[in-house]
Amino acid sequence: MPQARGLSIQWGIPFISRRPLAGLIVALLVALAAVLSSQTQPASQASQAPALTLLARDGRRALPLSVTGDQEFVALDDLATAFQLAVREESLGAITVSYKGKTIVVQPAQALASVSGRLISLPAPLTRNGRRWLVPVEFISRALATVYDVKLDLRKPSRLLIVGDLRVPRIVVRYEALGPSGRLTIDATPRATSTIAQDNDRLSIRFDADALDAPGPLLPAPAGSALVTAVRVVDPATIAVDLAPRFAGFKASTQTLESTMRVVIDLAAQIETAPAPAAPPPGRAPELPALNQAPPPFRTLVIDPGHGGSEDDGATGTSGAKEKDLVLAIARRAKAAIEGRLGIRVLLTRDDDRHVAIDERTAMANNNKADLFISLHAGASPRPSAAGATIFAAAFDTDSPPAVSAGRVPAFNGAVREIELVPWELAQSRHLDQSTAFAELLQAQLQDRIPLAGRPIASAPLRVLESANMPAVLIELGYLTNGDQDKLLTGDAFANAFVQALADAVVKYRDTTAAGGAR
Repeated sequence: MPQARGLSIQWGIPFISRRPLAGLIVALLVALAAVLSSQTQPASQASQAPALTLLARDGRRALPLSVTGDQEFVALDDLATAFQLAVREESLGAITVSYKGKTIVVQPAQALASVSGRLISLPAPLTRNGRRWLVPVEFISRALATVYDVKLDLRKPSRLLIVGDLRVPRIVVRYEALGPSGRLTIDATPRATSTIAQDNDRLSIRFDADALDAPGPLLPAPAGSALVTAVRVVDPATIAVDLAPRFAGFKASTQTLESTMRVVIDLAAQIETAPAPAAPPPGRAPELPALNQAPPPFRTLVIDPGHGGSEDDGATGTSGAKEKDLVLAIARRAKAAIEGRLGIRVLLTRDDDRHVAIDERTAMANNNKADLFISLHAGASPRPSAAGATIFAAAFDTDSPPAVSAGRVPAFNGAVREIELVPWELAQSRHLDQSTAFAELLQAQLQDRIPLAGRPIASAPLRVLESANMPAVLIELGYLTNGDQDKLLTGDAFANAFVQALADAVVKYRDTTAAGGAR
């Protein structure tokens, strides 16, 4: 108590000088009181106390917190300094907190606050620590926020207090290992758009926000990943993904959920160079898997120009060319050429520069009962020498075979018909053989027309293919990050050669299926 300290200071020295024994006794009593006082302090006082980060337009600061049990407290004098409050102790023990004529009254031993006569519950009562009055941290959101003239957003799990109308989305990161590849999912709530860039061994995801609600390392050393070493916040609105040496490239897409913007990044591992598959003999198309029934006619093709919209440019070339513009231009040419030559219906998942959610692209093909789905992209790689087109089919985790369950539906004659039910995200698993067969047909047509990668046919866990309920491939036309490839891909000669090869492959695929060789 302050009076006890005054007695020890004012009387102790005279007692020592005039009565040594009495002075020694007083000194021992003071020392013992100090020891007992330190032992009765909360454990949180002995260790470094946590802090509440106060984030405002003009910067950020830390407000110290005290912890008793599982309850966090903040000092009223710290709040008074931060928010220009007037704090006064009344004669009856009540504490009055005032701001611009508005008053909050709290009393010891009562877990309540009176705000302009209205009672508000608190998780713990006002308490005292030495000369300082402490209130539970929820006092800010439940009481102070009701009288303050600027929005106060307390996010207790993150120990974050946002002052004013700032955009600070909560960030949740998940990593999923898919065989040698992987998928990184980043959710931002409330929704915030983002841009992705690659700089050597790092991906940077910058959000259109003032800061991020992302405490600590987001994802240090994801388990089961040979592609990512860490995911962390590197500045107020940017997340860095540190890449491992096996990383070869990525594909990113966005999904707009009810209140969340989801970024899905599919990561590809370096593929050991292998001899290219032998091209089929001239004049003979690769054989496709056969069933003992006549196939349906080939009527509809869906071409998916990847990316699109202001928030998703895709890869950017050395000349500034954008992937979204390149693939849209080629898709339009392919639509005109194939419709004119085959007389079939060709649909584009987008015919302008707009954002289309990744699941909507596949749903369009499914809803229109497409016979073939082709997604067009152009790649980016940290290796400037990376070049050549690659045709991808979907890949699924071989340790987890596609789940198939039985179901029953009524038939026309009143009987019950057994059917197989395949989860939406595994629909492509039923068409992998046909997808690979079309990839081989396309490779044969592209050969000697455009540059191909050392291994022109590959498989990867690409989300845009997984739900396609028909043969489907994704074509990487080349690498815009390679200066020579950038110049080639953006020229008319390349577009014409690719479109002609694609049309030839579709014709051969249609003819093969019409002959009973597929589906």
